[in-house]
Amino acid sequence: MEGGGSLDSQIESLLNVEKQMRLNGDVAGTKKAAIDILKLCFESRAWKTLNDQIVLLSKRRGQLKQAVTAMVQQAMQYIDETPDVETKIELIKTLNSVSAGKIYVEIERARLIKRLAKIKEEQGEIAEAADLMQEIAVETFGAMAKTEKIAFILDQVRLCLDRQDYVRAQILSRKISPRVFDADASKEKKKPKESESLVEEAPADIPSLLELKRIYYELMIRYYSHSNDYLEICRCYKSIYEIPAVKENPAQWIPVLRKICWYLVLSPHDPMQSSLLNSTLDDKNLSEIPHFRSLLKQLITMEVIKWTELWNTFKDEFENEKNMLGGSLGDKAAEDLRERVIEHNILVVSKYYARITIKRLADLLCLTVEEAEKHLSDMVVSKALVAKVDRPMGVVCFQSAKDSNDILNSWATNLEKLLDLVEKSCHQIHKETMVHKAALKL
Repeated sequence: MEGGGSLDSQIESLLNVEKQMRLNGDVAGTKKAAIDILKLCFESRAWKTLNDQIVLLSKRRGQLKQAVTAMVQQAMQYIDETPDVETKIELIKTLNSVSAGKIYVEIERARLIKRLAKIKEEQGEIAEAADLMQEIAVETFGAMAKTEKIAFILDQVRLCLDRQDYVRAQILSRKISPRVFDADASKEKKKPKESESLVEEAPADIPSLLELKRIYYELMIRYYSHSNDYLEICRCYKSIYEIPAVKENPAQWIPVLRKICWYLVLSPHDPMQSSLLNSTLDDKNLSEIPHFRSLLKQLITMEVIKWTELWNTFKDEFENEKNMLGGSLGDKAAEDLRERVIEHNILVVSKYYARITIKRLADLLCLTVEEAEKHLSDMVVSKALVAKVDRPMGVVCFQSAKDSNDILNSWATNLEKLLDLVEKSCHQIHKETMVHKAALKL
C-alpha cells in the first residue's frame, strides 16, 4: 500500500506540473511531464493506473496535440512488456480509444489495430480480426510510408480470404494498383516541398516493395483460384516470374514457369491467352523444361491433338503439379484440360473445313456425336467460333452467312482485280510488240 500511495502522490505532483506547463503553452514541458507519468506507472508495473492516466491526460482541457502524440508513442513501447495477453489487449484498446478520430495519431492507431488483429488471429478469431482491420482506410494516410500502406491493405485482403469473404477481398485488393510495384525506388526519394508533410519511415518489419509484390500476387492467385479463373492466375504467376529475385534463381523460377505453362493450357482460347502463349514460347528459359515446351507447341500447331496420347504423356507431370496447383483444384483441372484440348481440336477442324458431318467431326475429336455437338454448341455460345448445325442433315457449316452488301462488295473487289490483271496483260503485250518491232528494224 505504501508503494501505491507513493505512486499516487508522485503522479499527483507530476499532474500539477503538467497542468502548469499546458496552461503556459510549453509544448516540451507538457510532453515531458506526460511521458514521466507513463514511465512512473510502467516502472511500478501498475498497468491499470497506466491505462487510467493515458485516458485522463488525453481528456484534460486544452491538451496539446504534441503531448497526446508523444504519450501514445511512448505507451506503444510498453505493449511488448505486458505480463499477459489480457493486459496487452487492454493497453492496446485504451490507446486505440485515445487515438480514435485524431488525425495526428492516425498512423499509430493503424499500427495498434494491426497488432490487436494479429492477437485475435492467433486466438483463432479470424472474422473479428478481419472486421478490426477493415475499420482503417490507410490509403488516405498521407504521412504513412508507401510500403507500410501496401502491407496493411495486403493484411486486410489476406484476412478476408481466410474468412472466405471473396467480394470484400476483391474490393480491398483494388486499392493497390499493380503499377506501384514497378515504380523506380531511386525516383521515389525526392525532397518534399515545404507545404507537404514529411512521410514517416516504414517500420523495420515491413517487407520491401518487391517482397510485397510477391505477396500481392500470391493473394490474388488465392482469390482467382476460388473462381477457377485460369488466365488471371497465369498472369499473376507471370508477374511473380518477372521479379528479379525469382528470375535469377533457377530453383525459384522453374516451378513458377511450370505453373505458367499449366495455367496457359487450362485457360480458354482468347486473344490474351494466345498472346501469353506466344510470349512464353519465346522465353529462352523454357528450354530448361523441354517437356512443357512441346506441350505449348501442340497448342499453337494447327493439328488435331489426340487426347489419350497427350494425357498418357503428361499424366505424371500433372499429378506431380496437382499439389502445387491446389488439392481441391486437381480433379476440376483434369476435366478442364480435356475440355481445352477438345476446343483446340474444334478450332483446327474449323480452319480446314467449311462443311463437315457431325459424325466425321465426332470421329476426329474421339467423342460421341452428342458430346461433339455439346462442345461445339458451347463454343458457339461463348463466341469462340462461328458455326451452324443442320441437325436433320447432320452437317456442321463453319462459314458465317454473308450479308448481301458483303457479297456485292466482294464481287466489286474481284472485278477490280480482274480489270487490273487485264490492264497489266495489255501493257505486257504492248511492251513485247514494241521490243519485237525494234528488233525487226535492226
